Amino acid sequence: MGCSNFLTGFLNFVTFVLSLPIIGVGIWLAKQHNTVCIRFLQWPVIIIGVFILLVSFAGMVGAWCRVSCLLWVYLFVMLLLILLLFVFTIFAFAVTNAGAGHALSGKGYKEYHLGDYSTWLQRKVDNPSYRDKIKSCLSDAKVCNNLDNEYPTLTKFNAASLSPIESGCCKPPSSCNFIFVNATIWQGTSPPSAEDPDCGVWSNANLCYNCNSCKAGILQNIKQDWRKVAIVNIIVLVFLIIAYSVGCCAFRNNRWESGSGGGYGK
Repeated sequence: MGCSNFLTGFLNFVTFVLSLPIIGVGIWLAKQHNTVCIRFLQWPVIIIGVFILLVSFAGMVGAWCRVSCLLWVYLFVMLLLILLLFVFTIFAFAVTNAGAGHALSGKGYKEYHLGDYSTWLQRKVDNPSYRDKIKSCLSDAKVCNNLDNEYPTLTKFNAASLSPIESGCCKPPSSCNFIFVNATIWQGTSPPSAEDPDCGVWSNANLCYNCNSCKAGILQNIKQDWRKVAIVNIIVLVFLIIAYSVGCCAFRNNRWESGSGGGYGK
């Protein structure tokens, strides 16, 4: 067995084994959790796991068993995957280039404004179907529930390093000048300040889940996550390009050993 064939088969054996726990996690999510957020995640996880399993199987068998047709399919899919990852990585950096938190005097947290983010992200978060899912996810995650215990006084709350979602969704904007009762209960002014439309949307029952500041906090969180994913994608791309190059050598070996110049190895 040629070195390139062995390496291609070994790399795909590793990814084949890794795909099994990915599929297992997807099945576990489907059986153990009923929330909207988890249901949203379960099928993508299962589909990704099955896709990796099938592609790895084709590459492993094609390289180790000298089945050139399977190896050709594997290389074709790998090339598509490399192109898709490259395009997605560029797109992720482009749409997350804008937007950042605004520091506040005397506050440990930052506030976020919806208009600072890319138009594409704003349209997505304003879509009613996405908005309803986001609100359900925030409610299921209970992101604001522990703030009262963690920051019982205004001094501690002002010094808090709140996450973007906590800052945008769990409290009214500072421009509203609401009076602190506790971390999730604020006494508003009457009538609400016209400076920020979120001042009229805030309620102690529903917090700021319908506010633009909440959407901005979610987008900031998405931006941070997408930047991490994009960096991981660059690492994965390097790995895929190396694996693809080695696979091309294995495919060439299969064709050479078949003795037909273009036939399929056995």
